[in-house]
Amino acid sequence: MEKILSDLAAIELEDWQYAMQRKPNLSSSAISNMQKRINRIIPEKVHQVITSAIKELTKGVLFGANFTTRLPDDLVTVEQREKRALERINFYCSSAAAEGAITGFGGFISGLADFPLWLSLKMKMMFEIAATYGFDTNNYKERLFILYVFQLAFSSQSQRNEVYKIVADWDQVKSTLPSDINEFDWRTFQLEYRDHIDLAKLLQLIPGIGAMVGALVNHRLTHRLGKMAINAYRMRMLNSIIRIEE
Repeated sequence: MEKILSDLAAIELEDWQYAMQRKPNLSSSAISNMQKRINRIIPEKVHQVITSAIKELTKGVLFGANFTTRLPDDLVTVEQREKRALERINFYCSSAAAEGAITGFGGFISGLADFPLWLSLKMKMMFEIAATYGFDTNNYKERLFILYVFQLAFSSQSQRNEVYKIVADWDQVKSTLPSDINEFDWRTFQLEYRDHIDLAKLLQLIPGIGAMVGALVNHRLTHRLGKMAINAYRMRMLNSIIRIEE
């Protein structure tokens, strides 16, 4: 088979695939338990804001046109696509960091505003990466794929194991999807995401340190999501080529 990915990209993809399939360990369980304890002390108002933001964003991804991105017509090689995807990740990491610093500076009230704004930035990045790799997000099944990749980035390891199976076998999975997009399980999606908001995001609500925390955390988690998307689309490209050659 002709070489598709660079040596570095191939190594990154292999490492990512291993990480996505790694079984939960005691450390994962301890982190999960700690996150649950943290969630219990977070004010209900915060939970309501997060839940509402994720619900509305999910609806927007599935039904709206706000995130639709035109397919780039100037990208021919995989190398060009990889370079463009990394450029978009860097752009959105910087944007998310600036937004987190601004909203974190104001403390609790403006910190709450960070969640829907940050979610929207991350989804815009995901749609641009999908388009960069040549996938048409006007197709609702491609939008579902984006949501599953999003779950990979912000889920427990046990949930990640299950979602990875869907992402890895997407061409087969999408052929079995119902035509009614209302059947997407957005509740599980939002619960997994909410339960894995880092402690640092809670610290963003504290006046004084919120700005610094908001910038650092938004940058780090946006970068994690972007790299997750790149590897997911790398895997789809390779899977498509393998099927063609078979």
